[in-house]
Amino acid sequence: MRKSTLLLTIVLITLACTFGQTPPPQPDFESAPTSLAESKPEPLPPTDAVSPNDLEYIGAFRLPGGDEPPQTFAYGGNAMTYNPDHGTLFITGHDRVAYGGVPDGDQVAEVGIPTPIISRNIADLNTAEFVQDFADVTSGYFTELEEIPKVGIQYLNRLETGPKIHIAWGQHLQPQDIPSHGWFNPDLSNPDLQGTWFIGNQDLYSVNGYMLEIPQEWADAYTGGRPLATGRMRDGGQGGMGPTLFAYRPWLEDGSSPPSGTRLEEVTLLLYENAYNTEEIVRAMNGYQHPDSWEGGAWITTPSGKSAVLFAGTKSTGDKYWYGYLHPDGAQTVCVDANVTDFPTCRNADGSICPQKDLAGCCNEATDACISNRGWWSTRFDAQFILYDPNDLAKVATGQFESWQPQPYAVIDIDEYLYLDPPEWDILELGSGDQRRNRIGDVAFDRANGLLFVLELYADSAKPVVHIWKVR
Repeated sequence: MRKSTLLLTIVLITLACTFGQTPPPQPDFESAPTSLAESKPEPLPPTDAVSPNDLEYIGAFRLPGGDEPPQTFAYGGNAMTYNPDHGTLFITGHDRVAYGGVPDGDQVAEVGIPTPIISRNIADLNTAEFVQDFADVTSGYFTELEEIPKVGIQYLNRLETGPKIHIAWGQHLQPQDIPSHGWFNPDLSNPDLQGTWFIGNQDLYSVNGYMLEIPQEWADAYTGGRPLATGRMRDGGQGGMGPTLFAYRPWLEDGSSPPSGTRLEEVTLLLYENAYNTEEIVRAMNGYQHPDSWEGGAWITTPSGKSAVLFAGTKSTGDKYWYGYLHPDGAQTVCVDANVTDFPTCRNADGSICPQKDLAGCCNEATDACISNRGWWSTRFDAQFILYDPNDLAKVATGQFESWQPQPYAVIDIDEYLYLDPPEWDILELGSGDQRRNRIGDVAFDRANGLLFVLELYADSAKPVVHIWKVR
């Protein structure tokens, strides 16, 4: 069971600015088809979209605190959001663990942002300081959703509501009758969580994994002013064969919260075919594989007017992928769960079914010592950013594209910046080498300063590390 959600030349970056203060700091890190049939538009690099060359890696920092659950970042990093009013980050700690393991997990803390450092030695990195210590902001809520939680948070300060942190909450095996969204106060001593609500009638596997803010001008033009977006990528294609995105607005006209159980009106921006509807890999993200895991999203913009919708996660890029276990003979050998026969358990990279010789399995978890936990595995994983053109999402919102037609116009591999050194006892769940999964947690974006924050899971022993890119 997953316990969290969650190379360049060594350079020290010295800054003159101070982080984590009010007013917000100003860091300077200078160092449509004609038919809506099943044809997909060819993804071409748009002229008004962020280019991969616009992203510059500027370093990382460590998270503070000890290792005692639940008030620790160890086995945390499920969700993160930037607070532009303080120049800080809110991050979730140790995940809840079901059956009484850690019933009050996924607590939220606020930390400052120290100067990032580029180094292959984690000990060289600066460590953030607490601004607000951990608080159980969801106490009494989502109590039925403890089995491998999926959490997203987004800070938003609106005239209608004042500052709020919006939250999405789900779990690995997702009930469809429990509301998934709410909000709470950034003052963690008085979170006063409000909700909880559904996102229309959408499959909950599609909505409760990550959140992001939509620029208001774009929201006014295409979503009826809805400035929040939420989505989820659930391995196995059970929420859609690729990342999803829905725009919504949770407050009433007077700024108050809707009654619990309300189904909020949403605008679909991105939604691929669901594996519950078909066993075929169709109407999917290009290159989609069932072990794909997109854990964070951000609507990034530049002062020059460029924009992109970015998703970050761990992409299956192998020649084969399967449901089962790692094989003791190495990464290129398949080990399916031979007891599972109700769906294809092994596919080649092009989506075709593996040959019969790959379907024999290699261990039985109940009787033999398998070398990994069961799940979706691949011959290779990579940590990636993928970029979508907001113009394509606008075409979905206005009915010019089907929801599955937008495709990423750029892929950025970020493995060279990661530490990829989890605790030895977690390799049973995470894998290692080319088969290391769960590399990336959530992301957050500082729009005023063009800073993209990315959580690398299990980087500092069991704690995440925060990496930073400058979007120029």
